[in-house]
Amino acid sequence: MADPVHLHGYRYSVYNRIARLVLLSKKVEHQTIEVNPFAELSEAYLMLHPFGRVPVLTHGAFKLFETSAITRYIDRAFNGRSLQPEGAAALARMDQVIAVIDAYAYWPMVRQVSSHAFFRPFLGEQSSREEVDTGLEASRKVLSFLEDVAEEGEVLTGRDITLADCHLAPMMDYFVRAQEGKAALSPHRALQRWWDQVSVLDILKATDPFTVQTASK
Repeated sequence: MADPVHLHGYRYSVYNRIARLVLLSKKVEHQTIEVNPFAELSEAYLMLHPFGRVPVLTHGAFKLFETSAITRYIDRAFNGRSLQPEGAAALARMDQVIAVIDAYAYWPMVRQVSSHAFFRPFLGEQSSREEVDTGLEASRKVLSFLEDVAEEGEVLTGRDITLADCHLAPMMDYFVRAQEGKAALSPHRALQRWWDQVSVLDILKATDPFTVQTASK
């Protein structure tokens, strides 16, 4: 009997969704366990993640946190088509895209534009137009870089899904739920073409945090 796989995470977290996309891409049978990092965390969870964030993957007795480590582990540990390209240049570009997304895309695209133009209004909470505008300005350079990557054709092709696609897709999904984000993406033709292809994938629909989900996949 195979060791059970559990993903502990918050359904609205883009990083939790990244891990789920990789699990589904590899067709790994797993169970999701909801953890709200904004609530008081149990001692048991802090034993899994001492920094109190999400997600955490457990595979039998093996425990792992940090999304990039989790996604690479899943890709290496389970059968199925590799989600990492073989060529040195393509692999390096994938790593670069993931690093850029974490360092420069997450905060403006998700925590500023999407949070204040979409998520907070959705929850009936106060939002800041200044945060949206600041996020849009910071997102321009990110979108320009990602456009160049999509045009290059090593990764973000919309055809062969890699860890870079899984990392970017949840953030782009939140970004374009804001009309301002959708408008900011549209001039970038190659990146828009990528999103048009990726956004309709079954794995994106199955991990949509705003639809009813079952606990297991």
